[in-house]
Amino acid sequence: MNDSPNRSAARIAQVPEDREGQRLDNFLLGQLKGAPKSLIYKIIRSGQVRVNGGRAKPERKLLAGDEVRIPPLTPAEAGKSMPPPKGLLAALEAAIVFEDARLIALNKPSGLASHGGSGIQHGAIESLRVLRPGQSLELVHRLDRDTSGLLLVAKKRSALRELQALLREDHGVGIEKCYMALLVGRLPAGVMTVDAPLHVGLRQGGERHVEVNKSGKPSVSHFQVLERIAGMSLVEVKIDTGRTHQIRVHAQHLGHPVAGDDKYGDATVNKKLRETAGLRRLFLHAASLKFSLDQGRVAYDLDAPLADDLRNVLDRL
Repeated sequence: MNDSPNRSAARIAQVPEDREGQRLDNFLLGQLKGAPKSLIYKIIRSGQVRVNGGRAKPERKLLAGDEVRIPPLTPAEAGKSMPPPKGLLAALEAAIVFEDARLIALNKPSGLASHGGSGIQHGAIESLRVLRPGQSLELVHRLDRDTSGLLLVAKKRSALRELQALLREDHGVGIEKCYMALLVGRLPAGVMTVDAPLHVGLRQGGERHVEVNKSGKPSVSHFQVLERIAGMSLVEVKIDTGRTHQIRVHAQHLGHPVAGDDKYGDATVNKKLRETAGLRRLFLHAASLKFSLDQGRVAYDLDAPLADDLRNVLDRL
């Protein structure tokens, strides 16, 4: 594979075996380090990128031995991406809660996107690549920008493939995902299961909005009260599926939206919580992940502690 950093001429990069199955856009992000994601999509869609001599879409899955034409970038294009702020890099380093030869687990702060794009220059994965130059790092899954908690990053393609296969296994078979959330109102005791299909639509301006709709994808969430505080319910949520905004929309569907949710929540309650308890963001946290790799031989039980700002909200209620 030609890894030359020279951006003054087109070059051909051959896809190595450990990159088989990787999307074209992600492959190019690795080849053109520092280039903004918007530029990656631009050169693909304009036909400047070719796979085995032909045009390809960003989501195309590459095969080992494929030849990818990578066009030259002008200095202006190459310089569009500014490095992440030092404060962000320091916070990200401190957010690593587990690491081994296969993966890194981050306790992602709220407000940090999982990846860049759509006007976001520095996501968790781009910043982590700056922290770990020379390492091959790929997101295993994503968290909403406003959701804090466990975010998995694979260090090896074999781990990425195995983890993504586990994520495709519905009904808790592959990866057990547990969240903590503060819901508005008093949820009944016991486990409340929401089995309601979710449909992702777009509002004016391109903003994603999710709703319960029979034409949507199957989605299952299980809510259980841990504690009732001042008319609110601190709950544990286990999800069998991982749809966009799943917990937030299912909580709204129950009539008990997530506290601090400015998209699907109760604006009046959110305002009161901000003034009385200092809640300034979505109270939703990816607390734990359980899974096994190597065909079940190596077990992982990962936890991310609740952030201090959310603990302070509970103390002030």
